[in-house]
Amino acid sequence: MSPPGRQARCAPVLPYTCDIEDILSTMRLTALLSMAARVVVPKDYRYGTNRPWTQAAKRLNPPGKKRRKVFVEPLAPEDWSVLKGDTVEILAGKDKGKQGKVIQVFRHRNWVILEGLNTHHRYVGKTHDYRGTYIASEAPILLRDVTLIDPSDRKPTEVEWKYTEEGERVRVSVRTGRIIPKPVVERRDGIVPQQWKDGPKDTSPEDALENTHVPSLKLLEEEVMEKMGIQEPRRHRTSYWY
Repeated sequence: MSPPGRQARCAPVLPYTCDIEDILSTMRLTALLSMAARVVVPKDYRYGTNRPWTQAAKRLNPPGKKRRKVFVEPLAPEDWSVLKGDTVEILAGKDKGKQGKVIQVFRHRNWVILEGLNTHHRYVGKTHDYRGTYIASEAPILLRDVTLIDPSDRKPTEVEWKYTEEGERVRVSVRTGRIIPKPVVERRDGIVPQQWKDGPKDTSPEDALENTHVPSLKLLEEEVMEKMGIQEPRRHRTSYWY
């Protein structure tokens, strides 16, 4: 029973027009979720081979623990010449002179990992009654200790960045002057984007980018009813918040 002089409050209904406050609140929530998805690390965080959000990295960098500072030679992102998938030659260390493929790049520490090279052996899964499994894993190598391989003669070379006539930024061998193409890397699903060919059931980029949306203030239910020819003369009674 509502108090005298006041209208009974009806059940909340969806409005016929877009509520600006709801849209703004949704946008704020989306921004907050995107900020929460980013990994925020302390200023003196010590990067390693594990990603910061993994449990292994959290064990090495627990809250409140200060590790010895590691000095890394500053290198601008545009000057980084070794990419994942490149073939390089090791210049120092136990595998000096060997060539291998770059499988991982760590720009925060100027590290690269080569497939099957600079390995160290260790036991994993050790218990009190089992010695564990003896495995070999690749250790990182400093960027200054490797050099790119010129694909024209398979010999090491220094590189520099230059621009082509079309304005594309490419790596050029200092020794031969040939362009060293960027490596083709597969995605996690095994697809190489540069070599992908659309099939008969694939949507073309033109169709995907075509704007077919017609702005409307109607609700989804109203648009469906209009397409199906359903007439609904009834309307919700106006409700008030007080």
